[in-house]
Amino acid sequence: MSGAGIVRQAPLELWGGAEYTCNRVRDCFLDQMRFSGHAERVADIELFAGLGIRTLRCGLLWERHEQKPGWRWEDARMEAVRDAGVRPIAGLLHHGSGPAHTSLLDPYFPEKMARYAGEVASRYPWIDAYTPVNEPNTTARFSGLYGVWYPHHQTRKSYLCALLGQIKATVLSMQAIRSVNSEARLVQTDDMGRIFSTPELGATADLMNERRWLGFDLLCGTVDRTHPMFRYLTDAGMSEDEVLWFRDHPCPPDVIGVNYYLTSDRFLDHRREMYPAGLRSAEGPFVDVETVRVQGEEISGFAALLREASDRYGLPVAVTEVHLGDCVQEQIRWIAEAWQDAERVRGEGVPCVAVTMWALLGSFFWNSLVTGENGHYEPGVFRLRDGVPQSTELAEFVRRLARGEMPQHPALSEAGWWRRECRVKFQVGEEVAA
Repeated sequence: MSGAGIVRQAPLELWGGAEYTCNRVRDCFLDQMRFSGHAERVADIELFAGLGIRTLRCGLLWERHEQKPGWRWEDARMEAVRDAGVRPIAGLLHHGSGPAHTSLLDPYFPEKMARYAGEVASRYPWIDAYTPVNEPNTTARFSGLYGVWYPHHQTRKSYLCALLGQIKATVLSMQAIRSVNSEARLVQTDDMGRIFSTPELGATADLMNERRWLGFDLLCGTVDRTHPMFRYLTDAGMSEDEVLWFRDHPCPPDVIGVNYYLTSDRFLDHRREMYPAGLRSAEGPFVDVETVRVQGEEISGFAALLREASDRYGLPVAVTEVHLGDCVQEQIRWIAEAWQDAERVRGEGVPCVAVTMWALLGSFFWNSLVTGENGHYEPGVFRLRDGVPQSTELAEFVRRLARGEMPQHPALSEAGWWRRECRVKFQVGEEVAA
């Protein structure tokens, strides 16, 4: 792209967020803010602001609010955010399915959630950015297609019901919010990892790669009868009326939030006998493994996904979650790669506004997809010791990024493990990969 076609952008921002997933497994709500102690420490907000972060993804979760009626908890957090000079992006549902009286398959779920969104906006009319539902497509897959989270279904129909329900909840929630604050912005997130495969599964991979955009396409009102996923929806039992409702009620995001992890890119292989038992996909008779672990394959990387999202929608983009459960040197390499990729695509004219340090306090039990309390903890920018957040080496690195400095650290003299041969776990040979 020539320099004449590039619009000068504001400096790349560093956003942050404490992991605040509250997912449900059968009758158990697994609350990351409780596990980390963040729910009880208002002082964490000042700690995050001390990193130089001026925009923070904040969990004002519907489930937590109904478990503790009243607004005392939320009031204290929002007061702390304002006192710290931090702009919140309010999240209302984060890998959850709502309070116990509803679920992702409840036909009244969208309206119920929108009522809560309206209450939040009325209570805090100064909040000008929201993520009503975090990663709706990912949550729908885990809950309706893979059976991992509540309601533990494994059908295409349940997956799509859960997806359409969450997207409709987002549309109605933003309508309720904007009736209070007409300037409120929608920052919509989802995991954008690509699907790779052997040639024999090329058609399946193509479908999944198109499907990963479905939530955003619905929000943007582009799903009509000519859309490549329209028959996928109606063949699974979605009525034309409920699908076309989104065409007639578009709610395009103000920012497309790209979430991306080293486990996001997936590789599908029909040759199940070449892999350990237990890796079969819930979607068919094939194996589903991390692309980063497959010989002859390379991960997509942040830059490619940011370009792809920008090209598809013509909207501002951001990296809305960056976290790696590993030693601090590898964490530094991962955030540096995200930051450098964001700066690279900005130089090409992609309107990338921010990179988000996620899981500032670390995260719990994600090695088993938060299906139970297994004792596993991954530190973030802060490490928890006896319930007290302590800065890791990553904290100073993050402060420098917040000041606009280029990533510099001795760890960056070596590539991350995902760029080295030690990453390979499955020796399947590059000649079979498409």
